[in-house]
Amino acid sequence: MNSFWQLLRHNRNYRYTWMGQVVSEIGDHFNSIAVLSLTLHLTGSGLAVGGVMIARVLPSILAGPFAGVLLDRMDRRAIMILSDLARSVIAAAFVLILTHQQHWLLYFLSGLLTFASPFFTSGRSAILPKIASAEELHTANALTQTTAWLTLSIGTMLGGISTMQFGYTSAFYLNALSFLFSAWAIWRVKGHFRPLAAGTHSPGVRAFWNDFTASLKYMHSEPLILAIGLAGVGWASGGGAAQVLFTLFGELVYRRGPAGIGMIWGSAGLGLVAGGVIGHSLGKRLRFEEYKRTVSICFLVHGISYILFAVVPSFAAAIFFIALSRLAMGINNVLNRTMLLTHVPDHFRGRVLTTTDTMTNVVMIFSLSAAGVATEHYSIRTVGAIAGALSASTTIFWAWADLAGKLPEPLSRVQDAESDLESPITSP
Repeated sequence: MNSFWQLLRHNRNYRYTWMGQVVSEIGDHFNSIAVLSLTLHLTGSGLAVGGVMIARVLPSILAGPFAGVLLDRMDRRAIMILSDLARSVIAAAFVLILTHQQHWLLYFLSGLLTFASPFFTSGRSAILPKIASAEELHTANALTQTTAWLTLSIGTMLGGISTMQFGYTSAFYLNALSFLFSAWAIWRVKGHFRPLAAGTHSPGVRAFWNDFTASLKYMHSEPLILAIGLAGVGWASGGGAAQVLFTLFGELVYRRGPAGIGMIWGSAGLGLVAGGVIGHSLGKRLRFEEYKRTVSICFLVHGISYILFAVVPSFAAAIFFIALSRLAMGINNVLNRTMLLTHVPDHFRGRVLTTTDTMTNVVMIFSLSAAGVATEHYSIRTVGAIAGALSASTTIFWAWADLAGKLPEPLSRVQDAESDLESPITSP
C-alpha cells in the first residue's frame, strides 16, 4: 500500500489520471443504479431491465475496434478528453427521460454512454507506460485496476443512497459533472501522447481495416499476448454467468432478498480489491516463469472456488468462496495487464487493449444469456457449478501451453523500445 501512496504523491501525471478515474467511475455507477431503477419504475418489466443491461454492453463491443484504431492514430489524451465531454452531455440528457418518459430513450442513451467509454478506458491504460516509469508501471497498473473494483463497490452503494434521497435528476447531473471533472483532470496531464509509429492515418474503410487487422496479426505473432487475450475469454465463459447467478443465488437459493444479493456482490468486490493488492505485491518479485505458474494456480483456485460457491449449503461459506474466487482473478488481472503494458509496443497498444476487452465482453454476453436460459431448465446450483467448471478449464489450456514451451516472454519491452519516453512529471 505504501508504494501506491508514493506513486500518487510523487507522480503528478498519474495523480491527475487517478483523480479523474475515481470521480468519473463513482459518477458512472450513480448513473447505472439510477437508470436500472428508473427502468423498473417506468416499465415494471424485468425484461426491460435486461434489455438496458444489454444496451450498456453491446455498444462498447461495437466501439472497441474503432476506439483501438483511433487511439493508435491520434493523441490519446485528446481522445480521452473528448470522450469525457461527450459522456457528460449524454449523462445530462438522461433527465429527458423524466420529462418525456419515452422508453426508447433508456436504451438509446445507455448505448451512447457506453459506446463512448472504450475511447477513455482503453486510452487510460494505453498512456500508463508514458506517465509511469518502468519501475512504477506495475504499481500504476495495479492501483488503476484496484481503484476500478473499489469504485464499483463504493459507487453502487452511494448511487443507491443518492437516488433514494435526492432523486433521479441529481444522480444524472452528478454523473455529468463527474465526467467534466475527469476531462479537467486529464487536461492537467502533461506530455506527448500521440503513439509512436502510428497507423496509416488514411481515411476510409480499407485503411481502418488494415490498421485493425495489423494488430490481430501482431497478437497472433506473440503467443503470450494472444494467450492473455484468450485467458480473458476463458474466464468470461463462466464469469459472465455471474451477472445472472448472483441475483438468483441471493433471492432464490438463499432467500435473503436484496441484502443477500448485495452481500454476494460486495464479497466479490472485496475479493477483487484484495486480489489487486496481492497481485501488486507478487508482480514486483515474480520471475517470468513464476508469473506463468501463478496464473495457472489462480485460474484453478478461481474455478474450484466458483464451483464450491454454487454447491455449498451455507450462505456464509458461499460468500467466502466467491470472494476467494474473485481474489484469484484479481491477482491474474493485475499480472496479465502488467504484461500487456510491459511488452505491447506503443503503436499497437490501443488496438490490443480494446481487442482483448472486446473478446472478453463478447463471451460474457453469451455466457450471461446462456445462464439465463439454462436456469429455466436446470437447477441454479447446477448452472453455477458448470459455469465454475468452464472457468476452471482455462487452467488446462494455459498450463499445457506453458509446459509445452509455447508461452515465451516477448523479446521487446515497452520501456526499452520507446526511446522518446519522457520522465514522469513529479511533484514534491
